[in-house]
Amino acid sequence: MKTADFDFDLPEDRIALRPAEPRDSARLLVVRDGGLEDRVVRDLPDFLRPGDALVFNDTRVIPARMPGSRHRIGDDGQTLSVPVEATLHHRDAPDVWSAFMKPGKRIKPGDRIVFGTQWDFALIFDGLEAEVVSKGDDGLVTLRFGLSGPDLDAAIREIGVMPLPPYISAKRAEDDRDRDDYQTVYAAHDGSVAAPTAGLHFTPELLDAIRARGVSTHAVTLHVGAGTFLPVKVDDLAEHRMHSEWGTVPDHTADALNVVRAAGGRIVCVGTTSLRLLESATGEDGVIRPFHGDTAIFITPGYRFRAADVLMTNFHLPKSTLFMLVSAFAGLETMRAAYAHAVASDYRFYSYGDGSLLFRKDNPA
Repeated sequence: MKTADFDFDLPEDRIALRPAEPRDSARLLVVRDGGLEDRVVRDLPDFLRPGDALVFNDTRVIPARMPGSRHRIGDDGQTLSVPVEATLHHRDAPDVWSAFMKPGKRIKPGDRIVFGTQWDFALIFDGLEAEVVSKGDDGLVTLRFGLSGPDLDAAIREIGVMPLPPYISAKRAEDDRDRDDYQTVYAAHDGSVAAPTAGLHFTPELLDAIRARGVSTHAVTLHVGAGTFLPVKVDDLAEHRMHSEWGTVPDHTADALNVVRAAGGRIVCVGTTSLRLLESATGEDGVIRPFHGDTAIFITPGYRFRAADVLMTNFHLPKSTLFMLVSAFAGLETMRAAYAHAVASDYRFYSYGDGSLLFRKDNPA
C-alpha cells in the first residue's frame, strides 16, 4: 500500500492544545458495524460486558526533552559550542540512551554534549555530560552519559521538560500543567517519552464504574519512543522501518487475559501501545504469552489481529503509522468515514484530543 492512501484533510483548529476537563468529559466516537455514534468517554461502561478485560499501558512519561550544548575542539584548539536539544528515545543501558538531536546534521561521534547548563564561549559550567558514541542513518544518536542508573534518572528529571508532541509544542510552550496533564492516572513505570494518550481520558471514578460493571483491568508496559512523532517518509509502506520500543507483558497478565478469552470475554485495548504490545506477545495460535523485550511491529491493512477485540484510541495524524493501524483494525473506508465525521463534527484531534472506540471489523460483537 501507499502512504498517500492514508491521507486526509485536517484543519489546524482541530488540534487540541489542552485536554478536556474533567478528563472523562472528552467526546467519544463509537465505530461499530460500519455505524458511528457520538458519545462521551464516561459512557465507556455502556459498551463493555461483564467478563471483558481492559488492558492499559502503565508506562510513565519522563521529561525527555533535554536542552544543552554541543562541544567540540576546533582546529585552533578552542572549544566550539552550539546549542542543541535531545529528545530521548530508547534506553540501551543504565548509562546509554538513543536520542534524536536537534539540530542533528552536524552531530558526530566523539562530540561532548552538556545538558542543563549555561555556557559562555570558553567558560563551561557544570552540567550533565554525555558523549556521542554513534550516529545512525535513521537520525538516532547514541549518547553515553557520565551518570548511570538512578543517578541519571534523577538528573533527567531535574533538567528535562515534558516532551510535548511537535504539533503542540510548536504552538505553545510546555508548562507545569503538562506535568500532570500529559500523564495517565495509573502511570507506574518510568520510561516513555510520549504519553499513551488514550489513557489520558481515564479518571478514578471512570475506573471504578468499569470495575463495577464486572470488567477486569490489567496492565502491560510499553515505553513509547520519540519515533511515534516521526512522519512516514517513504511512498511505499513496504519500505518503512519502525523504531523499536521496549515492553513487557507480565506472566500474570498473560495468564489472566487467556482466561478471559477462554471464557468468551473480549480484550479491550486502551491505546495503540497496549494493542501493539499484546499483538507482539500473541502467537499464531491466539495464546498470549509473557513478553519482555523490544517490539517494532508495524500494523497495516491486511494484518490478522490475534489478541485485540476492541480498541479505544485518540484521533491520529494523516499518513501516520497509527492511522494505518486503526484502518487495519476497523477498515480503511470505515476509518475514512469516521475521521470525516469527526472533522465535520468538531472533534478534537491528537494527544490532548477526543477519543474513539473501535470494534474490530471481523469481530464486531
